[in-house]
Amino acid sequence: MSTETLVSDIYRMIDTKDIPEGVPVEQVINDFGENVKMILRNNITESKFDKRKLRMSNIGKKDRQLWYSYNGYEGEELMPHTRIKFLYGHLIEEMVLALTKLAGHDVTDEQKRVEVDGIKGSMDCKIDGVLTDVKSSSPYGFKKFKDGSLIDNDPFGYVDQIKGYAHAEEVDKFGWLVMDKTNGHLTYLKYDMQDESQWYWSKLNFFSAPERIKNIKKIVKSKTPPKRCYEVVADGKSGNMKLDTGCSYCSYKHTCWGDDLRTFLYSNGPRYLTQVVNLPNVIEVDKDGNKVSV
Repeated sequence: MSTETLVSDIYRMIDTKDIPEGVPVEQVINDFGENVKMILRNNITESKFDKRKLRMSNIGKKDRQLWYSYNGYEGEELMPHTRIKFLYGHLIEEMVLALTKLAGHDVTDEQKRVEVDGIKGSMDCKIDGVLTDVKSSSPYGFKKFKDGSLIDNDPFGYVDQIKGYAHAEEVDKFGWLVMDKTNGHLTYLKYDMQDESQWYWSKLNFFSAPERIKNIKKIVKSKTPPKRCYEVVADGKSGNMKLDTGCSYCSYKHTCWGDDLRTFLYSNGPRYLTQVVNLPNVIEVDKDGNKVSV
């Protein structure tokens, strides 16, 4: 079996309940249950996370974001509902991996520890021999995995992260198995660093994992932060300017923009404005979530 048929094989298994011969069903179910318990336990107990430590999971983050983290700046605390969203994201990813096994595909090297130039991390797994990260995603993010455009818009640094794992494992092919957590759709995106015929090849090989690691080690030790990660964008035809989507997810956005940043609560979520020409007719809150008096 191969990753080329992975998604269709999972769909077929779910639809027909026909599990390939030789799959250790009870073991897969038991392992899934144990992993769910571990995920839940990790999310309800206090974790000691050193933000100053560079890890494989954060080398893909934007330079300025890494600088703030490494230099001890306090980022925004996650809201309870956001923590819950991350929790069920992890649960979904574990379920997708279990479905992969039940569909008869070979899953190896789960949470294998790797290291590149002193930066350590744990890769998700290999599926049918291909280095793979398993993700859950919003419809917006899912589209980038579906059409292959992730490399052009990767605010969470997924590409650099998996390139680090690939360098450690000395492989050129890798991919992401992704579920749209809104509708249950699955997709598999594979990149090949050796296939020069692919449109993404030059972007994928612009720099290597060791080059990226060497660069960020230099950046985070600088006395001043690097330039802002994104330019602001127009907020429709309002005349106002807002943060780019990538900036809006950053926990250091208020540190980065200071008093120039104002938060307005729209029905589809907060909108972060850097320039207000026309005052929105919605509630404004401060960085702590308190309503701003007009």
